[in-house]
Amino acid sequence: MTDLYRLAMAVLQPGFEGTTAPDWLKKALSDGLGGAVLFARNVSPGTAGLVAELRAENPAVVVAIDEEGGVVTRLEAREGSSFPGNRALGVVDDVALTERVGRQIGRLLAETGITLNYAPSVDVNANPANPVIGIRSFGPTPELVARHSVAYVKGVQAAGVAACAKHFPGHGDTVADSHLELPTVHASLDQLRARDLPPFEAAIRAGVRSVMSAHLLIPALDPERPATLSRTILTGLLREELGFDGMVVTDAIEMKAVAAMYPPGEIAVRALNAGVDAICAGLVTAEGLYEIRDAIVAAVRDGSLREERLAEAAGRVLALSEWHRAQRSEVEADDGAGLEAARRALTITGEARLTTAPLVVEVNTRHNQAIDPDTPTGLAAALGELLPGTTRAGKLPSELGDQPVVLVIHDAARHPWVRETVAEAVRRRPDVIVVETGIPAEPAGATYIATNGISKVSAKAAAQWLTR
Repeated sequence: MTDLYRLAMAVLQPGFEGTTAPDWLKKALSDGLGGAVLFARNVSPGTAGLVAELRAENPAVVVAIDEEGGVVTRLEAREGSSFPGNRALGVVDDVALTERVGRQIGRLLAETGITLNYAPSVDVNANPANPVIGIRSFGPTPELVARHSVAYVKGVQAAGVAACAKHFPGHGDTVADSHLELPTVHASLDQLRARDLPPFEAAIRAGVRSVMSAHLLIPALDPERPATLSRTILTGLLREELGFDGMVVTDAIEMKAVAAMYPPGEIAVRALNAGVDAICAGLVTAEGLYEIRDAIVAAVRDGSLREERLAEAAGRVLALSEWHRAQRSEVEADDGAGLEAARRALTITGEARLTTAPLVVEVNTRHNQAIDPDTPTGLAAALGELLPGTTRAGKLPSELGDQPVVLVIHDAARHPWVRETVAEAVRRRPDVIVVETGIPAEPAGATYIATNGISKVSAKAAAQWLTR
């Protein structure tokens, strides 16, 4: 195995199946593979052992995960996160509390041995119709997002885990999901500088170790190439103008925004040329991984990718790994941080109270592709613990009876059919309690509770208030 092949392996961060390391992954790690990404499918009570298994093959491996808190959780996907997401933290607007939450998320990851958290999302949720950011953003203004991005980064990195500001240069003003298609940001250069870039600038000043590129077309910056493949954006803007010298990682290259344009190997080469250091390939086979490696090697040999650029990228991956290995942080448990944030994030209209077991009707929309489909809203379970006999339905029944009704919705402002369901429920039962887990709309029902996110603690906070 020549050094060139090992350099090419060093910049790859693949996902894999199973809760133990497959043989092909172990071999790739021994061949110099620089990273691996964990998803909910890899998580079990033995996840720390899995990470140790990876490190046994390559002590410098960067083990990454998406653990934003709130609705985007991998370690707690089955039961729901112990921490509310960014929207809830922005609503509370207490940077000390955000830093506490970030530190506890970092502690959770550090105890598992994880190197890198693909979080926080520092996107400014400027477009209410955004289908993929929404509650994953701290809010709709750059000042709010910037101060909480800094707090979150400081918290995670205080636990000895690298944070990653995403999705550069800003995914907040889109109406398309880059998992499914290539979104375009129709904003002027002045607007981008005033709105989308300040949170990234703040995170960079705060010492964030990594930045994730977005699969977005931004004509004001580069009319031809998505940000992930744009040297103008990643080298000219991020490196040279904003001064970021940490590791740049792509969003997953199997996302259709770029996968519809080029095969994986070509995406990797183009991204490296643009200034990326690590290629996230969340869905890849053993054969596919080595095909990407070979495409990178071939590009160096034919002169379309400079070996110095590849070595620089591999060096930044190794530098992040070395930073992580040098950390000796011990963070004390702060078990109340998540629930405190969730309680303070509740926004409530009305005074209804539950004294008997309700029917919980969940009409939630399908969440976006960044969210594990099995992640629960948790409200029926949380109410069931306090009011035994609580029942759950997936749609509004034809007969509602006398049982109290709690209607759980998500992003009603974006979905006319959800608003129609709410209107029908209120018409049939004016005493219905509405719980909105997404971006709040106009209050409806006898009581309207906005949790400002989906998490185990958000559901618990709402349930406790309803049964106070």
